[in-house]
Amino acid sequence: MQVTETANEGLKRQFKIQIPASDISGEVEKRLDEMGKTARLPGFRPGKVPKSLLKKQYGQALMGEIVERRVNESSQKTIDERGLRPAAQPKVEITKFAEGEDLEFSVDLEVLPEIAQPEYSSIELERMKVEVTDEMVNETLERMAKQSREKKPAAEGKAAEKGDVVVIDFLGKIDDKAFENGAATDFELELGSNAFIPGFEDQLVGARAGDKRDVKVNFPDEYGAKELAGKAAVFECTIKQVMEFADRAIDDELAKANGFDTLDALKKAVRERLEQEFAMVARARTKRQLLDVLAAKADFAAPPSLIQTEFDVIWQRVDEARKQGEKVGEGDEETLKQEYRDIATRRVKLGLLLAEIGRQNNIQVSQDEMNRAVMTEAQRYPGQERQVFEFFQNNANARATLRAPLFEDKTVDFIIEMAKVSDRPVSRDELLKEPEEDDKAKA
Repeated sequence: MQVTETANEGLKRQFKIQIPASDISGEVEKRLDEMGKTARLPGFRPGKVPKSLLKKQYGQALMGEIVERRVNESSQKTIDERGLRPAAQPKVEITKFAEGEDLEFSVDLEVLPEIAQPEYSSIELERMKVEVTDEMVNETLERMAKQSREKKPAAEGKAAEKGDVVVIDFLGKIDDKAFENGAATDFELELGSNAFIPGFEDQLVGARAGDKRDVKVNFPDEYGAKELAGKAAVFECTIKQVMEFADRAIDDELAKANGFDTLDALKKAVRERLEQEFAMVARARTKRQLLDVLAAKADFAAPPSLIQTEFDVIWQRVDEARKQGEKVGEGDEETLKQEYRDIATRRVKLGLLLAEIGRQNNIQVSQDEMNRAVMTEAQRYPGQERQVFEFFQNNANARATLRAPLFEDKTVDFIIEMAKVSDRPVSRDELLKEPEEDDKAKA
């Protein structure tokens, strides 16, 4: 095998590989000899089929099989001997091949860049801390009590108030014509829940059982059903019953209804759950900070093919969003493409950097962790758990997709453990405040 490097520029490598014709033909002859020992063809005893006949019948298939194997083995050997780490599947192209002539082919690939380990102790991060107060616990208990309230018929003749439930029949019309999916019977509507079109519920406040009301509304311009968006409608409503909620006490009975023996046990569980929820949000915010720091330190060149692949995925989503009428950014097409190409570059660089940190520090995703991830995924599809398990068992790409976020989180946790992290007390509102849109795009 003769290997000639024909390109070495940046992350691009190209090799021309030549395998002597004698190597190929020799291997074909060897395989024919092996076949001849056991071959069976009509008119010949086992093992007595002439080699020339075997070659005529099987020679081309053997040649193709051997060429494919030698190309794969030689390509891999060329890469391994030079210690190269391909960024993606190398492109192999046979440039010359004919019986009796040397086999020539080219191998094009992009290699992963050299990535220096960051100085972990120089990374400074801030972790938000929220103290769970008694007031927060009580607010949660009040919501739980409200959610478990029972409805009861209101006193006869009572006018419906916000917070009451009215049982109604309604028929919606536009220009005096009923429209599809615009009618219902015995529909229970909580006034003040904002479950219906703006203005609908307000016009039923004060109604009594037996009343009939025409509710006039305008469908919002951004309404999901395009044939209704922006149009004026009238709903002919019959109020059949007014119901009100009976308050639920925050006591041991509420605790028992939620699987706890006492109210104190429920309060403890609520506090722990809030602490866990706040810790998860705080970790996500800290991770966002860390990724920004790492992105600033990622001063290596990323393989163009990986950037293009990531950009294509992002741009497809952007294009789909635009077709749905969503706003995806400012500026003309080229400006938008550059913006999202920058995002793609950032994601690729962060992915490579985290992968290298994980590799050099021997961060592994255990089989138990993978099993738990598959179990969690299976729970999303009740009744189809077995199919989900089989899908991941038989699909390497699916397993890789499931493993990637686990590996990233373990690597992030490793870096945070090594970094300088200071805690900053904040309010719940500050912790839960939505990050800026630009920051979301970077994540």
